[in-house]
Order: sequence, then structure tokens, then C-alpha cells
Amino acid sequence: MSHFSNIKTQIRNLSSLKATLTDMGMDWKEGPISVRGYQGQTRMAEVVVEQKNNYDIGFSWNGHEYELVADLQYWQQPLSVEGFLRKVTQGYALQTVLSESSKQGFQVSEQQKNTDGSIRLVVQRWSA
Repeated sequence: MSHFSNIKTQIRNLSSLKATLTDMGMDWKEGPISVRGYQGQTRMAEVVVEQKNNYDIGFSWNGHEYELVADLQYWQQPLSVEGFLRKVTQGYALQTVLSESSKQGFQVSEQQKNTDGSIRLVVQRWSA
């Protein structure tokens, strides 16, 4: 019996996901690579975060989005699974906005993290 859980996300851009994990200070490995689980079970993923307990967290493409893949019984992160996904989702949204606004010629003029955890972002574009 598999102990792996697959948790759906709204993450579709791999480079934004990688940038988010890097911004969060996480060491990650690029796949395809195995996510290690209970009793040597594995799943393949495009991005893997190794945990000190030898059970990994991965993000695997399901054809529509990157799902979080992990044996949640062995979750060993400072945040809960829900808290981790909230932080990843927020960082991913920020990376997506930064990337898309840059493509359209905008530059960040202000970025501020608020006490409630939200991020205030001001972008501008100069026209001649």
C-alpha cells in the first residue's frame, strides 16, 4: 500500500516554482528524480526537496499542474503541509507576476512584505 499523498496545486510554471523554492531558502534537486517514501517506495518528480529523515517532498507534473508528492506521515518541515503550500503558492504568484510584468516592459519600483504576510508590489513602465 502506498503511503504517498498527491496534493493538487495551481502551479503550472516549473521555473517559477524553482525560483519560489530558492526564495524560500530550500535546497532542491531538478528531476526527473525519485521522491523517497515509506519502505523504499518512490515516485518520480520534476523537483525534489530532500528532508533530513530521508523522506522527500516532490512536485510532479500530472498533465495539468505540479502536484505536491510526499509521504505526509514523515513530513519534517518547520511549517505544516498547509502552511508550506500557502507559502509556496504565495511565492509562486509573486514569481509569476514578476515574470509576466517584466515580459511586458514593467519594472518593480516597490516591493514590501506586510506584517500580515501579504506582499505589496508596485510596478511601473516608462513610455517615450
